[in-house]
Amino acid sequence: MAKPKTSKTAATRKRILVVDDHAVLREGLVAQINREADLVVCGEAETARAAIEAVEKLNPDLVLADITLPGRNGLELIRDLRALRRDLPVLVLSMHDASLFAERVLRAGGRGYISKQQSGGQLLKAIRHVLSGQIYLSAEVSTRLLGSFTGKTERPKTLSPVELLTDRELEVFNLIGQAKETKEISSRLGMSAKTVEAHRASIKRKLKLKTGPELTRHAVLWVEAVR
Repeated sequence: MAKPKTSKTAATRKRILVVDDHAVLREGLVAQINREADLVVCGEAETARAAIEAVEKLNPDLVLADITLPGRNGLELIRDLRALRRDLPVLVLSMHDASLFAERVLRAGGRGYISKQQSGGQLLKAIRHVLSGQIYLSAEVSTRLLGSFTGKTERPKTLSPVELLTDRELEVFNLIGQAKETKEISSRLGMSAKTVEAHRASIKRKLKLKTGPELTRHAVLWVEAVR
């Protein structure tokens, strides 16, 4: 980590904590943010636990975090940070489809959601938007969520079984729908194969599915439907 900057300009830069378990992506984010005159990365973390420790030590102005993290996921991290520092905004940067997780991020207390597929300019816009005290969502997601809240978009009369899944189960279900095997899901989510299988069993029970192939077929159709 570079030595702290001491100029008046540097002292007024908003401090960002970057939380992502992919080192190459983190390096790119750090380089991009540090080029901005009003922003600076004050720290990095690979896990939710490390992020909590970094927040307590570094006192950032904003946390930029992925959802998929080893151990506790990004949604759990948001809740932990809300308990630790209720005023600390969290912006989620994720590879997951916003339609799957954006509303969950807001319910957890996050202040915005942006896809990793968005341009660097959009990311910087989202960071500044959240730092100004506002919520950032893409125009498409905002329209859909506002429509559902105001009644202009028809909501299902009954709760979708998928809504019964926990945040971690939804991550597993989403990866199953992308044809990922247990070993790859285990590696992606930083959990044991045994834990992945336990999640699969819980998902089947909640969705009232009997077999593994039935679960896979259901997950694939669901992922295709929400894209």
